[in-house]
Amino acid sequence: MSRSDTMVDAPHHLLSLGKILLFAITGGLAVGNLYWAQPLLVTIAATLDAPVQLMGGLITATQIGYALGILLIVPLGDSLNRKRLIPSVMLCSVVALLLCASANSFISLAIAMALLGLTTVSGQLITPLASELAPPDQRGNIVGIIVSGILTGILLSRSISGLVADVFGWRAIYFAAALTMLLLSIALYRAIPQQKPKPQVAYFSLLVSVITTVRTYRAAQITLLIGALSFFAFSTLWTGITFLLSASPFEYSLSQIGMVGLVGLAGALVARKVGGLHDRGQSYQGLLIGLGLAIFALLMTFFRPDSIYVLLVAILVFDVGIQMLNVLNQTRLLTIAPHARNRLNTAFVSCNFVGGAIGSALAGLLWNNGGWKTLTLTCLSALIVALILVTSSRKWLSTVTGHDK
Repeated sequence: MSRSDTMVDAPHHLLSLGKILLFAITGGLAVGNLYWAQPLLVTIAATLDAPVQLMGGLITATQIGYALGILLIVPLGDSLNRKRLIPSVMLCSVVALLLCASANSFISLAIAMALLGLTTVSGQLITPLASELAPPDQRGNIVGIIVSGILTGILLSRSISGLVADVFGWRAIYFAAALTMLLLSIALYRAIPQQKPKPQVAYFSLLVSVITTVRTYRAAQITLLIGALSFFAFSTLWTGITFLLSASPFEYSLSQIGMVGLVGLAGALVARKVGGLHDRGQSYQGLLIGLGLAIFALLMTFFRPDSIYVLLVAILVFDVGIQMLNVLNQTRLLTIAPHARNRLNTAFVSCNFVGGAIGSALAGLLWNNGGWKTLTLTCLSALIVALILVTSSRKWLSTVTGHDK
C-alpha cells in the first residue's frame, strides 16, 4: 500500500488550504447546477417549442430532485467511503448535465433536470467531510469557507448562465458544467484522503436514523428549528423583493432586479469568517448578533420601503445576519455527533428547504393581501420566534463549541 493510500485515524493535518479552496469551489459550482436554467426559461421554451407557462415546471423538477438527493444520498456519507462516494455522485451529475444539454423536448428536459437535482448534492457531502478533516479549533472557520463557496455559487450561477447563453446558446452552459464537474471529480478523488472503513448500516436503517439522531440531541432539534425559521424569513423576503422592485415606484426590469440580488454576495463573504466565532466558543453570541442584524434590517425597510438606498443597505445587513445564522447553525450540527455528521446535515438542509419552500409559497399571498409591510412583518415574526428560541435555549446552544470532538 502506497503512502497516499494509507488510512488515517486523525486526518486533520491533511486538510491544506488548497484542499479547502477545492472543496469550496466544488460546492459552489455543484450547487450552481440547480440554478443555470432560471434566467433561460424563455429561451429554452422557444428552442423546444414549448409554452412559456410550463417552464416553471423545470425549476420545480430540479428542486424535487434535489430534495430527494438530500434525503436519499447525503446520509450515505456516514456509511460509505467519501473518497469514492463524492466523485461517483459528481460523475452521475455529469451524465445528467449532458442529458440536459441534449434534451429535445420539454418532457425529456424535465426528467433530466430532476436527475440533475438528485445528483447535485456533492456540496452537502463535502461540508461534513471538511468538518471531519478540520482541526477542532478551526472547524467553524473551515465550514464557513465551504459554505461561502456554496453561497457564492448560488448567487453567481444565474449571471454566469445568462452571459454564456447570450453568446453560445443555452445548451452551452450545460456542456461546460458537465466538463467542469468531470474535472472536479477527478481532482476530488485525488485530494480526499483514504479513510478507515465505516460501520456498515442497512440503507433503510440509515435513512430512519436521520430522525432518531435528531431526537437524541436536544441541541440539534433547537438548531433545526432556528434554521427553518431563518430560511423561511430569507426566502419570503427575497421572493417579495421581486414583487416590490417590479411595482411602483421602482418598476425595475429583470436585469435590474438581478443586479440588486448581487448585494447578497456580502453575506457569502461574511460567511467565510463567521465560523471563527464557533471556534472561539462564541457561537451563542453570534446567533444573537445575526438575529439582531436581520431584525434591524427588516425594520429599516418596513419604515422606508420606497427608498432603493435603504433597501440596498437593508438587504446587505439582512443577508449578513442570515448567513451568520446559517454558518453557525451548520457548524454546531456538524460538531454535535461526529459519527452522524451527514445525517444531521441531511436534517439541516431538509428543514431549511421546507422553511424556504413555505416562505416562497406564502410570499405572493402576503404581497397580494397586504403588500410589503405585511410581508416584512411576517418575516419579523419568524425571526422574533427564533430569537425567543435562542434566548430560552442558551444551556443547550452554548455547550456545543468548536472544541467538541
